[in-house]
Amino acid sequence: MLTTIVRVMIIYIIVLFLYRLMGKRQLGQMQPFELVLTLIIADLATIPMAEVSVPVLEGIVPLFTLVLIHFAITLLSKASTKFSHFVSGKPVIVINPNGIDYKALKNLNLSIDDITEAVRGAGYFKLEQVQYAIMETNGKMSVFPKSEFAPLTVGDMKLDVEKSALPINIISEGKILKNNLEIAKIDENFVLKLLKDANIKKVKDCLVLTIDKNGSVFAQPFYDKYITFNVEPLGQVSE
Repeated sequence: MLTTIVRVMIIYIIVLFLYRLMGKRQLGQMQPFELVLTLIIADLATIPMAEVSVPVLEGIVPLFTLVLIHFAITLLSKASTKFSHFVSGKPVIVINPNGIDYKALKNLNLSIDDITEAVRGAGYFKLEQVQYAIMETNGKMSVFPKSEFAPLTVGDMKLDVEKSALPINIISEGKILKNNLEIAKIDENFVLKLLKDANIKKVKDCLVLTIDKNGSVFAQPFYDKYITFNVEPLGQVSE
């Protein structure tokens, strides 16, 4: 029993030391190769802890080898942009001044829900507030707002503005979200009218359509620029 306790303490101290050598990034900030190495190290560390028959040294050597691989990949990534892109990928613009880039979305295997969630996480609840959104190599999204929605807002200048309302996603990737129709208290005929106003012929041609209780509509076809317009305030849309 004492032997096991000592082995666990030794491996724990070594793994802690190795992680300190690798840096202080959080899991969500890691590059893909760093996450893979972290998972392998965690798995390898359990072997000498649990298997008394495995010499401690034989458990430690693979751990240090992996850390050396980590440093080698890091140095090569700094020396070669092509190698860095191969190992970690490169940032991808998923929202531009024309709206959502559906091709980029497909290449990244992302959905509209993923995009809207990331935009909300950056503090923006309407897609039309975003000038650019970039999916970084660590899986985080950086959002660059339009100038009128930048940190210095009309609210800071004490101007009278329309009260903000949370947009409800009505169409996502060519499909009507019927549960959200109930929340917005509108029907499919109303949605078809919105599509007509947005110059989009069919539901299946619409990448995303949102509306809020103030009647502010955001609509974008799959491969064209988005459009925004206002209809009569819904009033009955849930907060």
